[in-house]
Amino acid sequence: MGKLDNNKKAKEDSLLATAYKLFTTNGVSKTSVSDIAKSAGVAKGTFYLYFKDKYDLKNKLVAHQSSKLFKSALESLEAEKKDMTFNEKMIYVIDHILDQLSGNPPMVAFIAKNLSWGVFKHAVTSPTKGDDMDLRAIYDAILADAPDGIEEPEIMLFMIVELVSSACHSAILYGEPVSLEKLKPYVYRSVNDIINHHTGVNS
Repeated sequence: MGKLDNNKKAKEDSLLATAYKLFTTNGVSKTSVSDIAKSAGVAKGTFYLYFKDKYDLKNKLVAHQSSKLFKSALESLEAEKKDMTFNEKMIYVIDHILDQLSGNPPMVAFIAKNLSWGVFKHAVTSPTKGDDMDLRAIYDAILADAPDGIEEPEIMLFMIVELVSSACHSAILYGEPVSLEKLKPYVYRSVNDIINHHTGVNS
């Protein structure tokens, strides 16, 4: 990577980091492109060299932060070097991600509020940058590891993503209806049920 490329990456990284701080502090609706550019120390026109608008940046930031969570969880899973079933691997990854989120309420509020299946699918089909984990590779690896004859795998993943994000949002931020640790067994039981339904176990 040449000096020009390094400079471009530094500006993009600065915009991402600045936007994340402003979005998690003030909210997306109360943060303008001018706010982001000024805080990042770049001209407003420079912002548009990297992003269409603040919502494009927001979506990329959600994908970027989610990628970091998945990367850490999968590295931890690989380090375990244990024989696990498909269900056990899925729950291990979910548990690791929830543990990361439980120590970072601003990230929980930001991701849970802005993550949608559309954003997730866009991240899956978009090329990765820098140290981001390739979410397409994660998606393919999860399904490749699933039992043969899995029914509607995309619906299965959609249901799991929606269940975990919605059920754990209030538990992490407000301890409602119970603490995250108390809620986890019920969430994982439901995740098992979803996977078993789509893989033909106990059907």
